[in-house]
Parts: sequence; C-alpha cells; structure tokens
Amino acid sequence: MDTFTRISVQKAHEIIGTGDTTVVDIRDAGSFAQGHIAHAQNMNDGNIKDFLQVTDKEKPLICYCYHGISSQQAAGFFVSQGFKEVYSIDGGWEEWKTAYG
Repeated sequence: MDTFTRISVQKAHEIIGTGDTTVVDIRDAGSFAQGHIAHAQNMNDGNIKDFLQVTDKEKPLICYCYHGISSQQAAGFFVSQGFKEVYSIDGGWEEWKTAYG
C-alpha cells in the first residue's frame, strides 16, 4: 500500500477486532485521558521517535483524531515511514464514541 485508506468506524471496529492491529490516537493527552479506543496509544512529538523504532510496520495501523481530518495527515506520515497498511477513521473519536460509547 503506497497510501492510506479512509475507513468508517464500523470497518475500524472490525479490523481492531482481529486483535493484531496498532491503534494510534493523535489527540492531546487530556482528551486521550478522558476517553479513547481500547488499547490505543496516544501519539505526540515526545514519543513518535520511539514508536517508529519499535512498532511492527507490517501490522495494520489505524489512526484517529477528533473528527477524522488531522488523522489523514498522520496516516500519510506513517505511510511515508514505511508502514504497509495504514487507515484513518472518518469521523474520528466523536464518531467512534457515538457508535461504540
């Protein structure tokens, strides 16, 4: 995959359900602390370098933000760093929260 794929929260839920997926939340730490997708990692400038070094780039990676806009830029970045299967959730956390509480 040379680019990322935009997916619905339902498709993200399905992919995450396989159990072999990396989930990245790019919202601020305070928002992450108030709620996030189970097993998501909060990504920021302080931890991105380590994340890139230790994360399996062959596993699917799903990015999300508040509404699904900023996560598209993040997804593009992860593709440029060699991740093979990258997704951005349309509607972001707000859509996920509505669908899955």
